[in-house]
Amino acid sequence: MARTVDGAFRLVSMVRPRTSRPQGTGTRPRAVRAPQRRGGSVSGSGFDSGLRSAPHSPRGGGSSGRRVDARGRRVDPRRQRIYRRRRIIVGTALVLAVALVVFCIYSLARGAGAISDVIRHDDLTAMSRNPVPSSAKSKGTGVPDCTAKDVKLELATGSQSVGVGGSMPFTMTIRYEGTSSCLIDASNASRILTITSGNDTVWTSKACPADPVMLLMSHGDKRVDTLTWNANRTVDHCVDDADLPKVDAGTYSAQLSLRDDPKAVSDKVPFLVQ
Repeated sequence: MARTVDGAFRLVSMVRPRTSRPQGTGTRPRAVRAPQRRGGSVSGSGFDSGLRSAPHSPRGGGSSGRRVDARGRRVDPRRQRIYRRRRIIVGTALVLAVALVVFCIYSLARGAGAISDVIRHDDLTAMSRNPVPSSAKSKGTGVPDCTAKDVKLELATGSQSVGVGGSMPFTMTIRYEGTSSCLIDASNASRILTITSGNDTVWTSKACPADPVMLLMSHGDKRVDTLTWNANRTVDHCVDDADLPKVDAGTYSAQLSLRDDPKAVSDKVPFLVQ
């Protein structure tokens, strides 16, 4: 037993480095405790714990709480947030740029279509300046004439009465209600305003010839004109309006119609001359 204890002391002396007493400090080196005897033998737990080295910790000590990327580099959360904001801003800018390009292309396409329609409308109007038969108009342009199925005629007046020798303005509207484009002459000789008293035709706008006003009507189109009646009576031939005789007081009515389609008429508008 004595030999075992002596051998343990010798082994501890060999493992533990010798320390010299620092000069001037007044401290003594720490003594090494001998292993304890348990059950007639020397326990090696204390000796083993003295020799066991502490686990190696990473440089800088402890966990820093920072993430590590695939290359083992530490990632700063603040930089991650900055990079995330930059990606969002760049992505939003790209989406807006694509939307702007698509909008520009769409606008250019619609603008080109609108210009084409305007040019076609102007060409049709220019070709129809000279009076020609209705059938010739349709054959020359390939566009049919408007009928009662395509347009609606509306007539209105701002007053229900007019004095003898006075004047009354009428508002005339041609409103398109068809399914395909058509041509219509909106001149006073084709879009006719007629004033009657009972069965007597008092005045009509077709008494004098007028240059054609050809219109290409399509979805959403309407034509509004104003014509003033000077409370006079027309004769069989064209006479200057100032030379026409005045009508007497009484009840009259006005109606709008199309020369090329007798079925296309507006509602009658009654009024008084007094």
